[in-house]
Amino acid sequence: MCRLRLCRQVFVPVGPPRGDGHTHMVNALAVIFVVAYAAIAFEHPIKINKSASALVGAGLLWTVYAMSSADAPAVGAQLSESVMSVAQIVFFLTGAMTIVEVMDAHNGFEVITSRVRTSSLSALLCLVGIVTFFLSAILDNLTTTIVMISLTRRLLAKREDRLFFAGIIVIAANSGGAWSPIGDVTTTMLWIGGQITTLAIIKGVFLPSAVSLALPMGIAAYVLRGRDMRSGKAVEDDYGNPATAFERTVIFCLGLGILVAVPAFKTATHLPPFLGILFGLGILWLVTDLLHRGKESTARQRLTLGHALNRIDMSSIVFFIGILLAVATLEHAHILASLAQWLDHVIGRQDIIVLIIGVVSAIVDNVPLVAASMGMYDLATYPPDHFLWEFLAYCTGTGGSILVIGSAAGVAAMGLEKIRFLWYLKKIGGLALIGYLAGAATYLVEYRLFH
Repeated sequence: MCRLRLCRQVFVPVGPPRGDGHTHMVNALAVIFVVAYAAIAFEHPIKINKSASALVGAGLLWTVYAMSSADAPAVGAQLSESVMSVAQIVFFLTGAMTIVEVMDAHNGFEVITSRVRTSSLSALLCLVGIVTFFLSAILDNLTTTIVMISLTRRLLAKREDRLFFAGIIVIAANSGGAWSPIGDVTTTMLWIGGQITTLAIIKGVFLPSAVSLALPMGIAAYVLRGRDMRSGKAVEDDYGNPATAFERTVIFCLGLGILVAVPAFKTATHLPPFLGILFGLGILWLVTDLLHRGKESTARQRLTLGHALNRIDMSSIVFFIGILLAVATLEHAHILASLAQWLDHVIGRQDIIVLIIGVVSAIVDNVPLVAASMGMYDLATYPPDHFLWEFLAYCTGTGGSILVIGSAAGVAAMGLEKIRFLWYLKKIGGLALIGYLAGAATYLVEYRLFH
């Protein structure tokens, strides 16, 4: 894989001469990025999609950077380098999202959700939390949140119970995604960028992630002890799925197998993960066409890969492209390196810096935070599987649970169950913060013991 900083050795560093011109350029880039970032953070109040803000910000940043440079060909080479790095993430996410959509179109997740049954509310909470934790490591935290909330809507008739379950599902999904290279988009970015490896991130972050869920889930289960589940289908979800039970099981097992096999494919072939996910997508497409070739076109249409491609969240894909290209400008202009030096000088401790980044990820999107961190710290100084990268994966993955708007899983739960911001802050935010700090302490202790 061509890593961002390794690729940079091919090109000659560019930029205007140090002086007033350089200072004006840096100031202009910083202002543009802050304004774009603010528009992203306040997407809902200003009613402007964050993808639009990210794309406009990226366009302005690269325009200012190019016009301030005396070496236009070198700037173009840097842009090509950045596009190559961004494309690997985009291809991977597109393939993974399409596979999950195909599994969902076949109602494949019913294979798991149909087996979740109990009469105790606290026992059901623990069962849902554990299933969410492991499922999000294989799929992703957003999809898992949607699947598990759909399950609780079928099992729980009382809305107050469903709200509480939704909060624990958000914590479990984010914790589960943090220790898997394919469970959370920020961990995937670090994995594809070469900052972490599969076995190391699982071994290093699994226990802290489990602690970050176990503590709040245990407290919540204690509060719910002795209460019986008020059963009954609260929300009826009848899609009239045309897939048979056999087809549902085949597609679910094949899709899950492809997602799990991608890290093994990367390790065995040393090829980029996006090629593994696209290879698997082709296999799934072939099997799907063979399974449904005898059906009528109307029944077959919603089960095809073409239909799944129309259902993936392209707005999120476009947002990733825009924000990653925007952050790349700051990296090439050496602004992020200067910011890293300033943080080291003012705070002086990497663990405190990363903890703060994790808390901030509850307020603003963690994708640009991680992208900025990848640009702030060089792989030559902080090699793969360094303390910085593993702790960053944990903190940005689990820190978003503190506020309902701090993660894609939280935003999805907010929309599905109409969760109010202040209700989540009062009932769930404190539990998430306790779990976040306990997991961080677990990682620090674990690191010192084994390193």
